[in-house]
Amino acid sequence: MASYIDAAAIVSTGIGLVLYQLAFGLTDLQFGGLSAALTLGVAVGALVGGWLGDRYGRRSVFLVTMVMIVAGSALLVFSSSFVPLLIAIVLVGLGTGADLPVSIATISEAATDANRGKLIGFSQLLWYGGILSTVGLSTIVGGMGALGGQILFAHFGVVALIVLILRVGIPESESWRQARREKLQAADTLRARASGLKHLFTDRRYLAPFLGLLVFYALVNLAANTSGQFGTYVAVNVVGISVQLNSLITLLSLPAGILLGIWFMRIVDGRHRMTYYIVGAITSTAGLLVPAIFGFSMVTLIAVYIGAAVGGAFAFEAIMKVWTQETFPTLLRGSAQGAIIAAARLVAAGVALVTPMLLGAAQVMYAALALLVAIGYLVAWLTFRNRTTAVFEVEADSVDEADAALDASTTPAARPVS
Repeated sequence: MASYIDAAAIVSTGIGLVLYQLAFGLTDLQFGGLSAALTLGVAVGALVGGWLGDRYGRRSVFLVTMVMIVAGSALLVFSSSFVPLLIAIVLVGLGTGADLPVSIATISEAATDANRGKLIGFSQLLWYGGILSTVGLSTIVGGMGALGGQILFAHFGVVALIVLILRVGIPESESWRQARREKLQAADTLRARASGLKHLFTDRRYLAPFLGLLVFYALVNLAANTSGQFGTYVAVNVVGISVQLNSLITLLSLPAGILLGIWFMRIVDGRHRMTYYIVGAITSTAGLLVPAIFGFSMVTLIAVYIGAAVGGAFAFEAIMKVWTQETFPTLLRGSAQGAIIAAARLVAAGVALVTPMLLGAAQVMYAALALLVAIGYLVAWLTFRNRTTAVFEVEADSVDEADAALDASTTPAARPVS
């Protein structure tokens, strides 16, 4: 549900702030600042939450994060001026950001090698679910002005409250408990030895994939963040259609993304993972190039949505989460994923601050986005095309044995990941 709430918060902010802008007279700079604050909050939350989850356990972190999201959404509902809206959005951003790395780590540590990718892929389906429910709701409330924004913000707050109640019964990750015991006993296992952010930079096994994932997710996320936070803005102010019509188009495109996400679940634990990644990367880049070349219209906007659906299913957040969980051991897993998410959201926050102004030259901006995501896709392909061994297979081994297994999995002669 972290993915559901993350998506619902981003899309609700993108739509709700447009409605608040019209009702409360927010300036373009304030609109961009609020959007950037959400992204910045997610970045800081992910970095701190991932580290706290590795150090103190997953459970305590993912309970506190839901409290923050509930409080932030309530403040969004009852605020009408810039400062309280800013505080509310920071709370929501910190909560969703901190929740993502610990919740995904909990899922992966409860899974087996045969179904880990599938279960992480299912979390991505809930990401689509967050978009679908929010956009569906916006088709109803998009013409209600500020009240429509309040309903959108209340939606993910109520969901977060329900999730908080349900999570009370979830136990701590057994993998984390075991890794923590081994670390306290100074055991010579990979999962006991590899802990702390310093290992991401000082251990050669982790530095290359960490940097590869960081570049990949940071660049590709620029396009996703632009669509999520500014999709309605582009539709209304660049294409010239209404909030309701844009919400309807987005709503109609989402079933395709969901079906592709289900297909990702079928193939992610198999040997064709990288082939689908390449297809998603090419389609996503092409979708951004269409309006860059032909200008903005209903047709080219739909092309962007199609590219985002295919790329989002096979070559974006879901595969990043799978690679992250497979690459880093238990006491490093949350920190690594949190740092990757944080870096991506920090970059996106900086771009979001000036996006409303950059959209004055929308075709140039989308051409630049296409180039950046293409670079990100290439970096990830170069990093993971030969990887064959997941850290789950060796993290309980002695450090020397684990080193040998992990080194063998990344040699140029290794077969594609299965």
